[in-house]
Amino acid sequence: MADTRPLVFPNVENVVSGYLKGRPELAGVPVGSLPPPGFDGTQRAVVLTRLGGHFADDDLLDHAEVRIDSYGPDKTAAHALACAVRGVMPLITSVALADGVVLPDTTEMQGPCFSLDRRFTDADRYLMKYRFLLVIRPRPA
Repeated sequence: MADTRPLVFPNVENVVSGYLKGRPELAGVPVGSLPPPGFDGTQRAVVLTRLGGHFADDDLLDHAEVRIDSYGPDKTAAHALACAVRGVMPLITSVALADGVVLPDTTEMQGPCFSLDRRFTDADRYLMKYRFLLVIRPRPA
């Protein structure tokens, strides 16, 4: 008999943010799916945005595509922060994540790329794009 329970799709922005917040390399840096309160683009911050992806129902994997923006008070600092994030991203598949989420693979789709931000005209920002595979499970009974 087929499992008729609904599936649970973890919020990949929250999962990856939680992982990055716990990394000592990013201590003191605000990380989340929204800029921190009072943010004007000139402070250090990491902001994650799910861009889409797709769900493969035959193997119950969510192929989530996420943009990671790294900001700094100047271009050099923003680049250094992006490199710190990039340096720990491959390790995410080897740690226990919140709520038992399993991430068997991550792939960098675009490395650090300087990009102006139309929301914050004074911002120095590097963006990166990653694909995360998330194991999807039925909701517990």
